[in-house]
Amino acid sequence: MDTDANAPLTLGGFLERTGARLHVYDMGRRVSPITTELFRAFELGEEPYPWPMQQKAWFALVQAYPDSDSEPLIWFLRFDLDEQARLVLATRDYLIHRFVEIASDPKAETDLGQAMRDNPYAFAPREDKMANLHAQVHRDLGRGVSQYYRHARNYLGGAPGWGQWSFVGYQGLADIAARQDQDNNAAILTDAIPHLPDEPLIALCQCLENHVPAPSLAEALKRRLEQAVSNGQSSPALLAALLRGQSQASLEQVAHAITRLLADPRSADPEILAAIDGRAWESLARPAVARLPGKTGLGRGGTGGLRPVRGRPAAHARAAASRTGGIARG
Repeated sequence: MDTDANAPLTLGGFLERTGARLHVYDMGRRVSPITTELFRAFELGEEPYPWPMQQKAWFALVQAYPDSDSEPLIWFLRFDLDEQARLVLATRDYLIHRFVEIASDPKAETDLGQAMRDNPYAFAPREDKMANLHAQVHRDLGRGVSQYYRHARNYLGGAPGWGQWSFVGYQGLADIAARQDQDNNAAILTDAIPHLPDEPLIALCQCLENHVPAPSLAEALKRRLEQAVSNGQSSPALLAALLRGQSQASLEQVAHAITRLLADPRSADPEILAAIDGRAWESLARPAVARLPGKTGLGRGGTGGLRPVRGRPAAHARAAASRTGGIARG
């Protein structure tokens, strides 16, 4: 990341000096990769953070050693931002100064890992975020899927029956969502969308929100949302999840989905409004959408996740820590 010896020291550059290869993922509204070039420019104050949330940058730093089969190390940090979403440099400088002190003192009782975990800028993501990060990290590093992948894929193929979802691992759904271009997964997901009960469909959409859906899958999600709006009986939680699942489809499709939802009385539900503002914010910049009669104020404020996976917040450390074994029930 920092190849010039005279270049300003950044946190990413410091970590790469350990011989690790660094990967960065946004952990705010979605779980999304950030290029090392963009992250370095952000650290230097040259570029704003691409996806700010609550005036902070929420991200994961993944240290992977090319010649090692060990699990990568993952650090979760939230940096303060100014009004233009640029880094408050004192945040970065505090960590770098602390790390340099540790590295230069052979008698230091605190190691780098402990310093990364025990500092005012560390945070513990929810388990659903951890599961989706795990899926993307293993995909991007060319590593295998979790032990839940095969069973989840079998279920989505319809073999055990659509009602047999209670033992499907959430991590398996996250793996499949992250690997739509492998194992015919896009087609399997497309065929499954019309049949899935609400609970597994909501969990699946929670994973799909982190990815651009394949065209056939985007169309299936669009049709399922149309059906859910038209029947008048679907819960606001399902409507919100279906919007989130297609939130990275084309802007035209997402704008159409928002239009349909805001015309429905159920759109007054906070979960639907939060899904629009927190996951489909790109479409709010379209004049036709911005002029829609809203139920409340919408803007780039956004919210965090809507239906966290039940259980303890996942701890810092290794990517394997969140191999969640069951579908969340919000």
